[in-house]
Amino acid sequence: MASHQLLVTPPEALLKPLSVPSRLLLGPGPSNLAPRVLAAGGMQMIGHMHKEMYQIMDEIKQGIQYVFQTRNRLTLAISGSGHCALEAALFNLLEPGDSFLVGVNGIWGQRAAEIGERIGARTHPMIKDPGGHYTKQEVEEGLAQHKPVLLFLTQGESSSGVLQPLDGYGELCHRYQCLLLVDTVASLGGVPIHMDQQGIDVLYSGSQKVLNAPPGTALISFSDKAKNKIYTRKTKPYSFYLDMKWLANFWGCDDKPRMYHHTTPVISLFSLRESLALIAEEGLENSWRRHRDVTAYLHGRLQGLGLQLFVKDPALRLPTVTTIAVPAGYDWRDIVKYLMDHFSIEITGGLGPSLGKVLRIGLLGYNATRENVDRVIEALQAALQHCPRNKL
Repeated sequence: MASHQLLVTPPEALLKPLSVPSRLLLGPGPSNLAPRVLAAGGMQMIGHMHKEMYQIMDEIKQGIQYVFQTRNRLTLAISGSGHCALEAALFNLLEPGDSFLVGVNGIWGQRAAEIGERIGARTHPMIKDPGGHYTKQEVEEGLAQHKPVLLFLTQGESSSGVLQPLDGYGELCHRYQCLLLVDTVASLGGVPIHMDQQGIDVLYSGSQKVLNAPPGTALISFSDKAKNKIYTRKTKPYSFYLDMKWLANFWGCDDKPRMYHHTTPVISLFSLRESLALIAEEGLENSWRRHRDVTAYLHGRLQGLGLQLFVKDPALRLPTVTTIAVPAGYDWRDIVKYLMDHFSIEITGGLGPSLGKVLRIGLLGYNATRENVDRVIEALQAALQHCPRNKL
C-alpha cells in the first residue's frame, strides 16, 4: 500500500461518458473523417516494430510517393502535425550561418522565418501583404542578392487563400545552387503537384486536410540533393526526434536494418494509410478536378450573396480554402459564431496577417461536395440576415 493519502480525487468529468458534438467542418482544417478512415482508427493496436507495421509503413511511403508524384527514396511520415514536418525540414537542412530565403505572404512563411532565425540561419524574408504571391523575377532577385542554400514557398497559403505557382521555380533555384522547400499542407490532393518534374527538393504536407485523416501525422520527401545536404552537415540537427538520418532508417529508406527511434502513433498511421488508399482509388487527377469544380460552384454561390472573394485573380485562388473579404459592417466573429451555434458548421476567420480581413471556407477531400456548398451558403445567408451590422 502507498504510504501517502491521495490528494487528488478522480475528476467528476472523467466519470461520465465522452461527449463529442456532430459538426460539419468547413474551415481550413481539420476536416471530417471519411468513414473508412474513421473505421481504421478503431482497429486494435499492434507493435510499432512488428513486421506487419513495417509493411503498413512501406505502403504509406508508396502512397506519399504517389500523392507527391516523386520517386524519392527518402520519403516518410512524421509523427507530428504538418508544422512538425516544417520543423523537420528546416532542422535537417539549415545550419547556423546558412542563408535562408523565405516567401512570407502569410502565417506559414512567418513561421518558417521564425524557425530559421531560431536555428541561427541568416534569414531573409520576402514580405508580401496577404493575397500576394511570388513571381519568378522576384524570386530570382532574392536568389541573386542573398545566395541562399534554401528557399521556402507555400503552395497553398491557407491564411489568405492564395495558390502559389511553382512551375519553373525549382529550375530557377538550382541555377543558383539553392534547394526549394514547398509547403503543401493546405493544397495536397486538391491542387496539382509534381515534385520531381517541378524540381522541388523538399515537400511536406499534413494528414488532416484533403487527406481527411486525424491531425498528428505529416508527409515529407527529400530529393537526392536535399538528402546530400543533410548527410554532409557539419553539425548535428538540434532535434533528435526529427533527425532525418534516424527517421530514414526507421522508415526503411537506407537499406540498413531498422533500429528503434521512437514509438510511432500506430493507430494514426492506420488512418493515414487508409486516407492515402482512398485518394489512390479516386485518382489524383479526379481529386484535383473535383476540388476545382466544387470550389468554382462555391465561388458562384458566394458572389450570388453579394460577397467578395479576397483573392482577385481567379488563377491564384486556392481550390481547397476560399477566402472571403469580411462584408462591410459585420464583425467576422459574429458570422462564425452564428454558423456554429445555429447550423453546427465551422468556418473560420483569418489567421496571422489575414486576421480580421477574411472569412475562410475549406472544401477538403471528403467534404468537397456541392451538397456541403449548399449547406454553408444557406447558413451564411441566414447569418447575414440575423447578425448585427455596424457593430465595429
